[in-house]
Amino acid sequence: MVDIIFVGTGHVLEKSVREVKEKIEETKPDVVAVELCRARYKTLTGEYELSVRDALKGGKPYVLLVQWLLAYLQKRLGADIGVEPGAEMLAAIEKAKELHCRVALIDRDISVTMQRFWHEMRFFEKLKMVFSLISSLTRGIGLLEELEEEGIKLEEITSGDVVTRLVEELRRLSPNAARVLIDERDAYMARRLLEISNMLSEEKPDGKIVAVVGAGHVEGVKRYLEHPENIPPDEELCCLPKRRLSFAKVFGLSIIVLVFAAFLLLALSNIPSGVLLTALFYWFIINGVLSAAGVVAARGHPFSALTAFAVAWLTSLNPFMAAGWLAGLVELYMRRPDASDVKNMLNVRSFKELLQNRLFKVILVAALANLGSMLGTFLGAYAVLKITGTHISSIF
Repeated sequence: MVDIIFVGTGHVLEKSVREVKEKIEETKPDVVAVELCRARYKTLTGEYELSVRDALKGGKPYVLLVQWLLAYLQKRLGADIGVEPGAEMLAAIEKAKELHCRVALIDRDISVTMQRFWHEMRFFEKLKMVFSLISSLTRGIGLLEELEEEGIKLEEITSGDVVTRLVEELRRLSPNAARVLIDERDAYMARRLLEISNMLSEEKPDGKIVAVVGAGHVEGVKRYLEHPENIPPDEELCCLPKRRLSFAKVFGLSIIVLVFAAFLLLALSNIPSGVLLTALFYWFIINGVLSAAGVVAARGHPFSALTAFAVAWLTSLNPFMAAGWLAGLVELYMRRPDASDVKNMLNVRSFKELLQNRLFKVILVAALANLGSMLGTFLGAYAVLKITGTHISSIF
């Protein structure tokens, strides 16, 4: 029977790097399985290429920003203690190659995980998490000091009680996020290990697999290995989330329908043309100014701000267009980020320095322009109804 040996790691701990090397050296396994997907492996080795144009579509700018913030905070913690994030995974791969062991990447694709993560979180959970991440980014206190404030010692991060405490805290803050980030990936990695184990058993029934995964995944993966019938099918674990009619989307669509109905009612009413033109002017100005203000806040190019200003009034009425997408495309054309910007995003030392990164600026322009346009839709609708003296009840 194939033996699966787990090494639970902390992704920025020097002791994890040592433990991984020692365990592989000691057991000399046939396969070393690591908690990486192809994209994360390429990111660690500097081979990853990002399609910025694709990242601007839909809700991806926000997903990418959150993914970057999480990676940046992990990088900061690693810098505090002198260890690169993912160093233990790379060490496992290098040791495996040294001993001529096969290497298996067993984690789910990071883009699937992040899109499912963002989709499953509730609106206020997203706000709370983003503000928490930004606060951690801009505070002067180091992440080591933050851990000490919580009573967590660095050397204890991979111990069972601390891992349980951290996982339980995530489940308390966002059960849906914990399910996507932990439970689903536990199931995915367990299935990959079972597949590897089955293939290896045909060649070598007494073979060994060393599985190098984060400490927070060890118990969950083991549970699924003991009860493989509980592992969901890959189609369920890897499908991209479908757009759902959440309260926020229903509310937003209701506002758009309300504005359309208001404009139609106004066009058919006896309201003086001067009042109608004034209402339309305020709709244009409010939407344009707030969307352009998002670009300015991101320190985007003037042409990007002008684009957001010019199109926001229309994109607010069109669910298939987004002011941020168009402004981001202009920013992309004007800034022209390259591979060095992708690499340097995680090497910045301050938020001011980050704002000088062309890739980050493109993504931030798209995100904040969309946010400004969304606010403009609500305020603009209110202004139109107020100026024309139209009551909501008269529209329906």
